[in-house]
Amino acid sequence: MASVSYTVPGLDTGAADRVVGLLQIRLHALNDLALTLKHVHWNVIGPQFIAVHTMLDPQVEAVRAMVDDVAERIATLGGSPKGTPGALVAERTWDDYSIGRNDAIAHLAALDLVYSGVIADHRGAIEETEKLDPVTQDLLIAEAGELEQFQWFVRAHLENADGTLRQASASSETEAAQTVS
Repeated sequence: MASVSYTVPGLDTGAADRVVGLLQIRLHALNDLALTLKHVHWNVIGPQFIAVHTMLDPQVEAVRAMVDDVAERIATLGGSPKGTPGALVAERTWDDYSIGRNDAIAHLAALDLVYSGVIADHRGAIEETEKLDPVTQDLLIAEAGELEQFQWFVRAHLENADGTLRQASASSETEAAQTVS
């Protein structure tokens, strides 16, 4: 990654470099999430098809808006956002979404794990930006709140009467999908 040669007033270039690095991985995660949500949208089947199919489109649009906001923040800080598929695949630390055509509940169980990973990493970036750049932190906080709400929508389909999640013990997308099938 090239170092920034300029940044916003009041932020030194070293801090800007660190923030740009954090934001770049968030950009990859959000781009991946938008694609994954659309993949689920296209591959969901079963009795809950229409509910899940229509629930996901607003999530896709909101996540795409987050992608744009993060990329524009990187540029504002003097960085160059990388939004190509090759950069995403080369720099990500997670695997592709593993569920193809499947029942809506199976997809939601797997998607819950996807959201957990994205949200946990967003929260980590929030902590790291606390002293570096409060403007970036505010952006990430707002996004995390929206992502958490989307996960709640997903979990509402998976919650048992006692408040537990049907796939709570699953450690992979495939296992989560199988647990609820």
